Amino acid sequence: MLPIRYACCLLLWLAFLSAHASAAEFHQPAKEALPDLYQYDSTCNVYVLKDGDAAILFNLGDGSVLDQLDKIGVKQVDWLLINNHHRENLQGIARLSKRETKIAAPAVEAEILAAPTEYRKWFPKLGDKYTVYGASYARPPREPIVVDRALEPGDLFEWHGYQLTCLATPGDAPGSMTYLLQKDGKTYAFSGGVMHDGAQVVHWYDSEWDYGFAIGIDALLASVDQLIGEKIDVAFPVQGPVIAGADQQLRDYREKLTRFRASYVRGYPVFNKDPLEHDAISEPTAVPQIRRVTPHLYKLSHDFMGRNFYIIISDNGHGLILDCGLFPKPVLEEMILGMRQHLGLKQIDAFWISHMHGDHFLLGPLLKEKYGAKAWTLDKIVDRCEHPRRYDYAALVSTYGDGFDGMKIDKGFKDGETVEWEGYTIHVDWMPGQTEFGNCLWLEIDGKRIAFTGDNLFGNPRDETQTAHDCFVCRNSAILEEGHILGSKYLLDLKPDIVMAAHSYVMPEPQAMLERYHNWSKEMAGLFREILPEKDYEYLFDPYWVSAYPYRVDLSQETEQEVTITVRNFRSMPQQHHIELRLPEGVTADPPILTGTVAAESREKYPVKLTIDRNKSAHGLQMVTFDIELDDKQYGELFDFVPLLPEK
Repeated sequence: MLPIRYACCLLLWLAFLSAHASAAEFHQPAKEALPDLYQYDSTCNVYVLKDGDAAILFNLGDGSVLDQLDKIGVKQVDWLLINNHHRENLQGIARLSKRETKIAAPAVEAEILAAPTEYRKWFPKLGDKYTVYGASYARPPREPIVVDRALEPGDLFEWHGYQLTCLATPGDAPGSMTYLLQKDGKTYAFSGGVMHDGAQVVHWYDSEWDYGFAIGIDALLASVDQLIGEKIDVAFPVQGPVIAGADQQLRDYREKLTRFRASYVRGYPVFNKDPLEHDAISEPTAVPQIRRVTPHLYKLSHDFMGRNFYIIISDNGHGLILDCGLFPKPVLEEMILGMRQHLGLKQIDAFWISHMHGDHFLLGPLLKEKYGAKAWTLDKIVDRCEHPRRYDYAALVSTYGDGFDGMKIDKGFKDGETVEWEGYTIHVDWMPGQTEFGNCLWLEIDGKRIAFTGDNLFGNPRDETQTAHDCFVCRNSAILEEGHILGSKYLLDLKPDIVMAAHSYVMPEPQAMLERYHNWSKEMAGLFREILPEKDYEYLFDPYWVSAYPYRVDLSQETEQEVTITVRNFRSMPQQHHIELRLPEGVTADPPILTGTVAAESREKYPVKLTIDRNKSAHGLQMVTFDIELDDKQYGELFDFVPLLPEK
């Protein structure tokens, strides 16, 4: 007999399937012009182009369309054409008969489909393919899919008298493709995820390909220009309503993306190597690698622009280091020796970490082991430093390949906590922005209020054209309303005399720049609301609104492991969810389905026990996906986590 919790979940799931089976119906999106084209609503738009009782499908969704084809007289599906690799568009592919149906996909996307776990690493690195510093923006299926025909740009796909031209339109995915159909002097586009109706982006997290330089947006813009050149009359997108008047919408989209890009890219000249743009006030010391900012505050010399190191040296010779990384260990040891000889340094008490990114404490182990320094940071950052691979964020310390997979933190400060050190009152405050997991350390020293701000902002305060913001990356956990908007307002209210940004930036008299930074953050939130089609844009921005902790789960030795699933509600009203865990062979979950309600603008956490049967299990690195429904909308298998199963 099934346990009661399983029986309840099963009944709820059967009711869900029944409701969606009865609700899903075919309709004809261009009945007069294309009477043999049908659309079926699933986890994506499935388009059925038929000729007699045969058909080809554009995308597949959850596969339920296969149960309904007889309603439109289809007995045989000859081909499945795929726009991109995104799993919600083809998650029902196991239901497809490979003997009867062949699969065609863009060649670039076919590579991703064939080896999905190549894009989910147990030990991710900064330079991994299709990642933002180790956090993947690919969304491959759980199981490999081998395509029968890999399509190249310019190919013609011919079927039953129809000719489809293959047009490369990356931007929502690395190799995304649009299929063009000409009929009666009009051009129709099966356009995948390049644009949503309303001249909007389908999912922001699919187009964020780098660290604030807008390569994904540029790819989208190039694809939009190509489509404008084709004079599209009607577009059939993979998500959202059919796009009538597509040519004008594409022109509006190009204008929106261009305006968005101008505000999105970093708000200072990133590659300017002029030392005065980075630091116009520090002075050299007797230590070649060190410059003095104030009588007790020191930083790296201009020879080390872009590296991380500040130090406060008290009158008693005690040192407090602020971030430390991105330069060789021998250089640090030589600097410390020089500061002992010339600047009165006797011992290093602690080093503070501004945020979760590894480049800010790569030299932490040396400071701890050789110099006895304690590691300090904000409490909510601690676990990201100690166990980085439990998360799927960008630029964690384990991705740098410097030989340590996390580091013990000695003191985790609460938000607003202070510590008395060498006659100074040191304040540690939560300060989000570039990432949720950041903090500001500030103190009054040498007659100045000085704030150490990590990577939130950079630039030259004298340049009134700069908005100061650094890269803006959703895989840093960086929602604006709880990130840059809060962090910039915090700094405005703090009114520091000097901002010591990371990577050797010294920013005196920063108040006007802080005002520009804050105004930019509010403008950016408005731009995201403009380009994303959901009222609560965060669902299309944040890749963590259903997430697992730990993200990487080791079942290679253990039979059971517990995972905590967090479901987030961005809405101003309660949200109902129905989430099924799609599991690899031989792994079970208790419970396998999460149903419930999350209160407005809050989170709920659900413990799930994973159990492996080694006699039946798959092997090696696998994926567990979340098949998500919120209220009345099917999102499909958007998010995942990674279990490691025993090798053969």
